[in-house]
Formats: sequence, C-alpha cells, structure tokens
Amino acid sequence: MLGRSGLSRTASFRPENLGQNASYMIGNLCFTIFVIGVLVFTIIAATYEPEDPLFHPSTKITTFLTSTLNATFQSDNTVVRTGEDFMVAKQAAFSTFINVTDVVETKDVSADEISLSRCESDSIGPIDCKDPEVFHLMMKVVIERFKDMHFYRFGKPAPGPEENTCDMAWQFRPKKGKTATFYKDYRRFVVKRSKNCKLSVVRIGDYHSGVYAKKHKNQKPGFEKVPGGQEQGGASFPVVGETVNDSLPVVESENAFSRGKYLIYVGGGDRCKNMDHYLWSFLCALGEAQYLNRTLIMDLTIFLSSTYTLSNQDEEGKDFRFYFDFEHLKETASVLDQQQFWEDWNKWQRQDGMSLYLVEDFRVTPMKLSEVRDSLILRRFVLVEPDNYWYRVCEGETESVVRRPWHLVWKSRRLMEIVSAISSRLNWDYDSVHIVRGEKVRNMDMWPNLAQDTSPDSLISTLQDKIEDGRNVYIATNEANTSFFDPLKDKYSTHFLSDYQALWDENSEWYSETKELNGGIPVEFDGYMRASVDTEVFLRGKKQIETFNDLTNDCKDGVNTCNTTAS
Repeated sequence: MLGRSGLSRTASFRPENLGQNASYMIGNLCFTIFVIGVLVFTIIAATYEPEDPLFHPSTKITTFLTSTLNATFQSDNTVVRTGEDFMVAKQAAFSTFINVTDVVETKDVSADEISLSRCESDSIGPIDCKDPEVFHLMMKVVIERFKDMHFYRFGKPAPGPEENTCDMAWQFRPKKGKTATFYKDYRRFVVKRSKNCKLSVVRIGDYHSGVYAKKHKNQKPGFEKVPGGQEQGGASFPVVGETVNDSLPVVESENAFSRGKYLIYVGGGDRCKNMDHYLWSFLCALGEAQYLNRTLIMDLTIFLSSTYTLSNQDEEGKDFRFYFDFEHLKETASVLDQQQFWEDWNKWQRQDGMSLYLVEDFRVTPMKLSEVRDSLILRRFVLVEPDNYWYRVCEGETESVVRRPWHLVWKSRRLMEIVSAISSRLNWDYDSVHIVRGEKVRNMDMWPNLAQDTSPDSLISTLQDKIEDGRNVYIATNEANTSFFDPLKDKYSTHFLSDYQALWDENSEWYSETKELNGGIPVEFDGYMRASVDTEVFLRGKKQIETFNDLTNDCKDGVNTCNTTAS
C-alpha cells in the first residue's frame, strides 16, 4: 500500500499532469481568496458604525474644527468650535414659548366692585412692582415689542431706584436662532397709572438696564413655559447673561482628597500652539480622565499663540477662563486646579499613603491604565515634537475607546455676553457680511480677483440682490481701516466690531470681571477674543454673506484649491 501510494503521488507530478494540477491549484487559491473576502466583508458590515464628525482621526478633526469660513482675524482658522456648536436644538425645549395669550388677566371676579376712591388712592402712590397686574402688563409689552424673539421665562419684577420704575428679567432666543442657546436680558420699565386706574408702560430701558432684576441662576421664575426642562443628552443648554461663577473648585476635606483618584498631564509641546490644537489635546486628557473615572488636574494657564496676540509674540499667563466656560466644565466634569492640587498633595500625600504612577510613553494606552490603583497617574511628555503632543495618547486603538467629551467645553459666557449685547443693540434684526481682505488682497498670484471683488463698488453691486436697502448690516472683516467701507453707508446701516469697544473697555463689566479673575491685573481684549466675538455676531445675522462663497470666485486657500477645500 505504501508503495502504491508513493507511486501514485509520483505519477501526479509527471509532465503530462502539470497543467491539470496547476489549474486545480489556481482554482483552490481563488476560492480561498473569495471565502476570506466574504468573511472580511461580513465582519466589517457587522461592526460598522456611521461616521461621527466628532470622532475623526486627529488629522480630519483638526481640518473640521478649523474650516470656519467666517473667521476674520489674521487667518481663516482662527476660531475653534466648541461643544455648543454641535448641539442640535431639541424641538420640545425651543418650540414651547410664551405667547401673549398665555399671559392671562389677573383681575378678581370682584374687580368691578373696587370703589373709585380706592382707584384714586392707588393712582397717587408709587407703582407696586409686585402687583400681578403690573407684572402681566410688562410681560405683554415685552412680547409685543420684541417680535423677533421667543420668550421662555420671566422673572418677577423688582422695584427700581425711582418711583414708578420696575426692573424685570427674561429668558429668550431669536425666532430664527440657529444655535442651541438661551439668552437673558433685564431692563428697566417706567410704568404709569392714569386717573381711571389704567396701567401703561411709558418706556423700556436699554439692554441690561434693569440691574435690580439681575439675579443668580436657578432662582424660581415668576412665569415660565419650558416643558421637560432644558436638557439634551444630560447636558444643559448655555444661558448667556446669567451671573458667571467660575471660582476654582476645592476639595472638601483631607479624607475626601486622600480617597480621590487623579490624572495629570505634565510637559509636552502643546503650549503656544493654535487654539484648535490646544483644545484637541485638552479634550484627549479630559476624555482619558473620564474613561479612568479620575479627576483631571488642570493647568488653567494658557500660552496664547502669536496668531492671536496684538504684539505678534507668544504670550504666557493667559487664563483658561478668559476663553472657555469653566463654570460649566466644573459642574459637569471632575476637575481641579493644578496649583491647589499640588498644595494639598504636599500636605497629605505622605501621611495618607497616597502613591504616584508615572507614565512617560504616550503609547501606554488608557486601557492599560484602567487597573492602576495608585492615587495619581502622572503622564509626563518628554519626547520631541510631535511625539510629545498630548493628543497622541488618544490615537490608534484608543481612538475608538476614549471619546473626547465636546459637550463639556463651551465658549466663555463673558465673551458670549458681548455677542449678545451687540446683537441686542441691533435688535437681533440684521444681516451679516464676512469680508476677507488683509494679506490676501495683496497676493494677486494666489487671489487674483479678491481685491476687486471686495472693493466698495463691487460690494454694492453684489449685495444689492442679496440684502435689502436700509438694512442693518454687520461687517466682520480683517480690514483694519473700516472707513474703506463708507460707500456702503448710502445703502445700508453698517456696523463693525470696533463700534462696540465700550463693551470691553475699562468701564465695562467684562473688564472689571476679568481683572478680578486675573488677580487685579487688567486683561487685554486680544486677537482671539476679537475673532471669536466677531465670528459669533456674524453667525447670528439673519442673512450671512460669505467672502469665498458669495463675493468672489477666488478659492479660500488660493488658486486651484477650491476642490481640495471642498473635500
């Protein structure tokens, strides 16, 4: 048998059989490849998840975050997007607003029986702001006066500094608002009672004039109509206009500190990079802390890149709270200030037996650290760029496990308050135009038509079919000399960021609050702040006209780049 078997195998390799054998082998190989392909396709189909723009690889997300066509200062990638930019307005929260018909009359059944002497007596004395009739009158007047707004709650009126004045606050958003944000205003009312007891509002003050009605958030409103709360996915919507409390969090006790688990990032090459780079790295650290169920130890100081400074030099000593909403962050995530943490650590670490786990390689994934029981995990970034960037921790296999918590980082509400103030002074009824000039108009090789297309004559010609004559037009631009656009005043009421410098000068609320936050040292309203405010005001225009979409056929990034930019 063995002999016959050996002869049979030998015979199969005879010359006359080679062609047949080769065909058989090729057929088997093709069938194997086909089976493997079907198996791979089946696995991919079973595990595929739709692409989420927030969880792109770092190269894609950086492009996504910086592709703001409406950024206005120095470069087109100035302003970074934050969590509220990705929030979709839940219809239940925004569609149920207060109508005039919801404000009911409050007179009693026996109101007609009030004596004339009582009426005459009341008309002599000051207006009682706590009178429900006064309250409802003020609400009706506000709803009827500001027709472009939806109102969601009104605060109870507070007596003003003078007789017959009442201050009242309300929460609102523009009817055509595109962002998932509420705004708060409070104004002063002059209320008059005629001899026949009829109440009327004589005057409504300017934006934020009713300072006696400025109260802290979470106080019970006088009248509201917001079903189901203002929640979306566990994260509340921003409310611009509330008092900001961004004081640093503190640990309650030594016992609480010693029981805590912490994560800190030290060193690295992320400082003095663009804001999108900073935020991309910071959110990686915050995401890892949440994955490990640890408190993130934050360095609140920021090195501001020369891209955003008026001196054109990198500047240190900036505060995270100048640019982002730290109050929201500390209320929704577990974070501590680095300086305070090290003070507590030095006091209690030895006596409480707290241990430190050092990691100096970004390739050590958060998944490998999930079993670490030491009190503090310290990631030290000692390599050279780009291997010392914080965001490297979240690359590779970690990218599908640690998700950056975008919903935790919002823009500074102090800056957004300036945006709200400008929009309110324009009655939230304006169109906006973004006009890029600056260095690009001088580079005719890359942008051959930009200078001509953004000249006053061309703008007037282009805008005449897009914006009605007489409209308020907010112009967001990097053109230093705004008088360049004076010819547009013949057709429109033009407005620029520089027209509102009083909102951040030394007499402003922003100036005093940031100065106090900065230890008594005045804070410069820097280039990033200007670009952020300018862009956000632009985005709240009813019509938004873009430079490279609407005013010129030149490509945003220069000749022959339009297809690349679009992709």
